[in-house]
Amino acid sequence: MEQEIVKVKNKKGVRVIPGFGLLMGVTLTMLSCLVLIPLASIFLSVGRLNAREFFEIVTSRQIVSGYMVSIFCALGAALINALFGMMLAWVLVRYDFPGKRLMDGLIELPFALPTAVAGISLTYLYSDQGWIGSFFDKLGVKIAYTRGGIVIAMVFVGIPFVVRAVQPVLEKLDRQYEEAAMMLGAGKCYTFFSVILPEVFPALLAGFGLAFARGIGEYGSVVFIAGNIPYKTQIAPLLIMSKLEQYKYADAAAIALVLLVFSFILMLVINSVQIYAQRFSKG
Repeated sequence: MEQEIVKVKNKKGVRVIPGFGLLMGVTLTMLSCLVLIPLASIFLSVGRLNAREFFEIVTSRQIVSGYMVSIFCALGAALINALFGMMLAWVLVRYDFPGKRLMDGLIELPFALPTAVAGISLTYLYSDQGWIGSFFDKLGVKIAYTRGGIVIAMVFVGIPFVVRAVQPVLEKLDRQYEEAAMMLGAGKCYTFFSVILPEVFPALLAGFGLAFARGIGEYGSVVFIAGNIPYKTQIAPLLIMSKLEQYKYADAAAIALVLLVFSFILMLVINSVQIYAQRFSKG
């Protein structure tokens, strides 16, 4: 599709998009400097280790525990974000109410707020002495310094990805299909799951994947509320920082490489499912 757009010419035979070669060169240069070269540096750092040293590092009990905490908490947070992000996007698109623009702007607050500020705020709120945490503490539920607190922090930083992915699709969705389904006798639930959800699902899946990947790599907003208890609430990014503070750069790169490979496979699978879902909805 992109090649067809590039080859479009006007009546004089001149390309519609001028300077394609220059723009492509700048694009590839920026992509290399900002993405490819930094990622290549991880492989170069890991190259200092032999295969035995690499597997001993990434399979040690503490590191594996950090992977499990980050992955499962990020997965739980992404599922929560998928559910409530869909609800938020639906409310913002389908209803008009006072303060709608304010709510729409607050959705992007986690993007603008420094992660350390978010982490300190969440820890204060959900600690045993905090406004919310003290209430749950009376019920015997501890939130801060548990995996539940980690999930809450990841939900906070990941919710905008789902809302902003689903919202444009809902805005462009033609309501004639819903009206036709209801005229044919379909109920609201059937109309939602059979007409609306198939159209929104690819975008919802994309938001889920972005929130999942963001949660796995999140550090600033999680490290305070996690409590960093070994084998319980230590996250993988914290272990990377610990290795860096010990000047064990190759060890830190080895841990980061596993997260990089996992995130790449995750996005590849999600993109494949997304393409299949789009074809299925059109078919």
